Amino acid sequence: MSEHAGDKTEQATPRRLEEACKKGQIARSSEVQTVFVLMAGTLALMFTAAEIWRRFVTASVTTYSHLHEVPLSPDAMQGYAVHGALALAACVWPVLGATVVGGLLAGGLQNHFRTAPDALEAQWERLNPITGLKRVFSFRSAVPTGLAILKLGVIIALCHGEIKSVLSDPIFYSAVDVARIAEFLAGASLKILLRVAFALVVLAAIDYAYQFWRTNKDLMMTKEEVKDEVKNTEGNPLIKSQQRRKRLGLTKRKMLLDVPKADVVVTNPTHLAVALRYDRKRMKAPKVVAKGSRLNALRIREIATQHQVPLLENKPLARLLFKHGRVGGEIPAELYAAVAEILAWVYRINAYRYYREQNLNLP
Repeated sequence: MSEHAGDKTEQATPRRLEEACKKGQIARSSEVQTVFVLMAGTLALMFTAAEIWRRFVTASVTTYSHLHEVPLSPDAMQGYAVHGALALAACVWPVLGATVVGGLLAGGLQNHFRTAPDALEAQWERLNPITGLKRVFSFRSAVPTGLAILKLGVIIALCHGEIKSVLSDPIFYSAVDVARIAEFLAGASLKILLRVAFALVVLAAIDYAYQFWRTNKDLMMTKEEVKDEVKNTEGNPLIKSQQRRKRLGLTKRKMLLDVPKADVVVTNPTHLAVALRYDRKRMKAPKVVAKGSRLNALRIREIATQHQVPLLENKPLARLLFKHGRVGGEIPAELYAAVAEILAWVYRINAYRYYREQNLNLP
């Protein structure tokens, strides 16, 4: 079966994933958020329940023991309301703070603690009622609804036995003090919360796996999108090729300008040409100032002849210099001896030419 041009068959590129993170389009599960909030609140209750109970008892005793002495005036009632609100806040803030931290931690772990500034921008298309109805009656909305029904069923199945056991406890048929009732309710609530937390952890893992699969599926790209992104990221291949040719042309012209400064040109004799230069005061070793093959080699030889740069035919050395030498760089250490012999010959030629031009007797 032939692949359609619009089919998303390619995995998302790193750039696509980065853009998706900026827009907030990442795998995120509300069930994971619920688990973290519930577990954080439960842990906070386990560690602060005794202190919360002490504060509650103290506030209750203080209030009800002097209830007959409370004057029914607006100022007095306002003072007692403020006192009660402060007492309630002292009891609630550990649990509330823990749930907030749990929610923030769950969100941070899911988005790798990255911010999504693009997700905060106003998206007016979401106000379109038609679009909203399509979202409500779609497969995407059906999955969370089904998961919620499954979650409710699993929680009821796990907690049914524990709730039945709690309801059949003798505490409901005997006279006990308030402290015993509070202890019983705390223990029963903790057992039920642990069962609910276990169920939510399993459901959160399933939901996050689904969200991760769906997000990756949504971010998949067509072959054309991958090609377009490569062009936008790395540049148009045609333009890059033109720029590369332009750089090569500039490098070639600069290289040919350095040929007159060379001490010798080693040839192959016609296919290759390598121009060498050595300055004892400035260079540690001879350098390759230009090299070329075929037409470039011919051009190097022509420039060398015009500026009276000696040409020396040495096929093995020319091939090695062309292969391992870099324009502007020193020759390989293995070729020092061979190049030294050539430079010595060049210096003798130059000395002979100098004495002949000056009409001096040769030494």
